[in-house]
Amino acid sequence: MKPEGDYFAVIFTSTRTEGDNGYAEAAARMAELVREQPGFVGVESIRGADGVGITVSYWQSEAAILAWRQHPEHRLIQARGRELWYSAFHTRVCRVEREYAFVS
Repeated sequence: MKPEGDYFAVIFTSTRTEGDNGYAEAAARMAELVREQPGFVGVESIRGADGVGITVSYWQSEAAILAWRQHPEHRLIQARGRELWYSAFHTRVCRVEREYAFVS
């Protein structure tokens, strides 16, 4: 997954509200749409039974992240997230300078 040189990670930590309220459909659409974005490298996501989740998306540049942030359909889903799906969230943008892995 690692692109050449440094790359960026967007860490989205969230707490879901009760019920689906269209969340699964919107999440599937965002997963489809983000893969079409220039500079998108990949994504990892997990959510616990307590509703707390972490999604990390990887990008080739900060410009690509900002373009995704401003994408019109993504902006609509962000607004719905604030209204319906999340009781709290936190977003962090980081430069990834190196990575290590272990696979058994």
